[in-house]
Amino acid sequence: MNIARNFGGAIRRFGGAMIVPVLLFPFFGIIIGIATLFKNEAIMGKLADSHSLWYQIWSLIENGGWTLFENIELIFVIGLPISLAKKSAGHAVMSSVVTYLMFNYFINGILSTWGPVFGVDFKGSAGEGTGITELAGIKTLDTNIIGALIISGIAIWLHNRYYDKKLPESVGIFQGSPFVIMIAFFCMIPLAFLTSWGWPIVQGWIASLQVFLASSGYVGVWLFHFLERILIPTGLHHFIYTPFEYGPAVVNGGVKSYWISHLTEYSKTTKPLKDIYPGGGFLLQGNIKMFGSIGIALAIYSTAKAHKKKEVGALLIAATLTAVFAGITEPLEFTFIFVAPFLFLIHAILGATMVTIMNAFGLVGNLGGGFIEIAATNWIPLFGTHWGTYIAQFVIGILFIFIYYYLFKWIILKFDIPMPGREKEDIDAKLYTKKDYKSNKKHDNENEQTSENEYVEKANVYLEGLGGKRNIVDVTNCATRLRVTVKDPEKVKNDSYFKISGGAHGLVKSGQNVQVIVGLSVSQVREAFEQLINKDN
Repeated sequence: MNIARNFGGAIRRFGGAMIVPVLLFPFFGIIIGIATLFKNEAIMGKLADSHSLWYQIWSLIENGGWTLFENIELIFVIGLPISLAKKSAGHAVMSSVVTYLMFNYFINGILSTWGPVFGVDFKGSAGEGTGITELAGIKTLDTNIIGALIISGIAIWLHNRYYDKKLPESVGIFQGSPFVIMIAFFCMIPLAFLTSWGWPIVQGWIASLQVFLASSGYVGVWLFHFLERILIPTGLHHFIYTPFEYGPAVVNGGVKSYWISHLTEYSKTTKPLKDIYPGGGFLLQGNIKMFGSIGIALAIYSTAKAHKKKEVGALLIAATLTAVFAGITEPLEFTFIFVAPFLFLIHAILGATMVTIMNAFGLVGNLGGGFIEIAATNWIPLFGTHWGTYIAQFVIGILFIFIYYYLFKWIILKFDIPMPGREKEDIDAKLYTKKDYKSNKKHDNENEQTSENEYVEKANVYLEGLGGKRNIVDVTNCATRLRVTVKDPEKVKNDSYFKISGGAHGLVKSGQNVQVIVGLSVSQVREAFEQLINKDN
């Protein structure tokens, strides 16, 4: 049981860490979308002539926007250690990058010599559809983001296990990162051989998956979005959408990259996008974030007690705007996901149904994020030639706002669900303040000094609530949650403590795995938290 729980916790931490590099992508998608808009001659007229200075400047900007999309594998190899390294994250990043490069150099050497033995034509040119790519100047198998995640995961595990390993004085020069990389060197050789044999087979399976998804129609679209939403509490939803958004599950290079690279082409035709875009309807979850979130927030507000509506409204406005514009829904969804799990099930069903209907009306594209990203990479460049599709999207979305609102309101009232503002206990629905902190915080010997810095103060509160630094095994974070493994879960205080004293959105406990729902400042809070637990060690 403990092994299964620890494994599940590790998987959740790994999935949560994936959000760190993912958070970089919306900005670059917006840049490319805006550049595509300003380079579109149908919209900008002669100003966007390919020989004009205007066109050349925006081409330069667009090239910068491709920085992340053209180097997705390396971005994840760099990003994962930042969250998953238990110590010296900077050294973990270096070990991760070097290990990944070694892995690909070994594959290059194996296939350059024995390519025919493994059934790989390695003498041909790298490119789309060949199964071969170039990464950091290395010609290698196109293992895409899957290979990056596996190799980075191995490097991080080696770092966490061997970075502090004490070596004899005579070979002490190899302690730390050199020792980690030495071990990784010998691990990558057999793994490269295994990959050279097995990955071409996997590529064949992926090709079959593409055929299946292409023929599964609306069932596939519905199931994809239902799983993407329902798995959010576990953190495993990243493993659902990542192979589609950034990997080769539907189109090589991911549906996001493919869509953005063809925006100019799509903006010049009036043919239905669904007929000319091969990516399918597998990236429409942004509609759930925009429309569904509004309906849920309205239902929670309308069912709050009269004297708490103002306080609840202030909380919901911030959480809803974050969901709608930034595409990060956890602050809102975690207000009810553990109080009434069946509400979250209904949310996943409604959301999947909504986007499937939108897809039936022709909606496809890069609609996985929030309002800003969707507008920049869909509506702005394409509304002129595909306005009918987007009108249908908004009509369906608004109808579902009402469906969400009335259904959630009815369920909350019918079953008397203690949503924010409806708690039976006398707890105010409010954000963290210094006054609350100072009046509720009970100092222990480990944390006698406070700081005027908000992040340090919150970190102090959370550390005390988690049982003090001697109770902490490790700490990571995702986009909004501080993920902590504790020695004794009985020492962790209740949900109310974290909400009132630390301004958290909630607390999730599963054995030794604890998640504090912090919000978008979780990275800064984690940094302060780690400084506290490492202090005087």
